Amino acid sequence: MIRHRKKEKVIQTRITDNLYSKINKEAGTLGVSVSNLVRNVLFNAFDLVEDIVTDGKDIARTAQRNAYSILGIKKEQLVPDSLEGGAVHETAYSPQQAMIIGWQEAILNLNAVCFECNAILPKGTKAAIAIMDGQGPRPIICTGCLGNLAGTIRSHTGSEIETI
Repeated sequence: MIRHRKKEKVIQTRITDNLYSKINKEAGTLGVSVSNLVRNVLFNAFDLVEDIVTDGKDIARTAQRNAYSILGIKKEQLVPDSLEGGAVHETAYSPQQAMIIGWQEAILNLNAVCFECNAILPKGTKAAIAIMDGQGPRPIICTGCLGNLAGTIRSHTGSEIETI
């Protein structure tokens, strides 16, 4: 006697009566079994999430390109800038490479986006604006990123400097 091994695994889960009714009704409308409907939904959910992530990255790149275009920054003026955690983004620089020498807290008069974590900073919120040594865009960071930065600042002797 030849035995056929099942290739598929079984997943069991508890759901509410209401959810079961919805799934059962939809399966009947589509003319498929409840099992096939659930299998197809799960199978397609992963592709959908991947597509959403990819689309989000494409939208962010397009927005960044448009912002650079509006600001008059050319692609050759961009250099990779490594952030903590291994993430990489591009920052503009002037021929004389501007340096951030400090941060000034301010209340925003315009909406902004945090340079470090990309948090949306609405008009009227506290943020910090870079004090630059040289020419170039002045990054803005949220108070959370400022606090993180302040907690890691050390003096040239290695002792901690008082935080803001």
